[in-house]
Amino acid sequence: MQMKTILVVDDEPKIVKLVRDYLERAGFGVRTAADGKSALALARLDKPDLMILDLGLPQMDGLDVTRELRKVSNVPVIMLTGRSEESDKLIGLELGADDYMTKPFSPKELVARVRAVFRRIENAVNTNQEILRVAGLTLDVPRMRVSAEDREIEELTPTEFSLLAEMTRYPGRVFTRAQLLNAVHGVAFESYERAIDAHVKNIRRKIEPNPPEPRILLTVYGVGYKLTDR
Repeated sequence: MQMKTILVVDDEPKIVKLVRDYLERAGFGVRTAADGKSALALARLDKPDLMILDLGLPQMDGLDVTRELRKVSNVPVIMLTGRSEESDKLIGLELGADDYMTKPFSPKELVARVRAVFRRIENAVNTNQEILRVAGLTLDVPRMRVSAEDREIEELTPTEFSLLAEMTRYPGRVFTRAQLLNAVHGVAFESYERAIDAHVKNIRRKIEPNPPEPRILLTVYGVGYKLTDR
């Protein structure tokens, strides 16, 4: 199996060294960048398998990097942030980040989250359910592609696709946010449940004809979400 390459972007050398050491020990290849512009250039040139991205970067912050990156790539992104504001985390997720960790963080947990992202991508590719169809949607699971009737949907990030696929397999079933977090992570993280709301907002923007009035991915107030079975 080809070694996965991870681009680590942070302007704190101690953090870069710590993350690099743990990732290389876990069997990953690592490239690094210390500012937003260099990160974008490396991402476009090297096409890493995943990016670990600090929000507080010089020249171009992590939110702007994510915004620009999502115009050309759906590479998984795990954000690192020293910011405690809830809004910053939600903005990053709504821009298309797959996960986030708040500094100071456990490097072992970071490696676990990296593995969880790769595991759900591999599970999608290796699943026996190659085609899922419900509510006018068709999910080509191995290729991680979605279409609605004759319209090709903008590519979803790995996390967005995993969430949609999980609900598509059980149309009409109501999922709590905790159940959806467990489905996409596959490990017991104390994750921020409102992250699911940000991912759902992104999915609706891509699959719904009128996102403010969803008819496919529905909110069940006080509980969570479900995919319509009609």
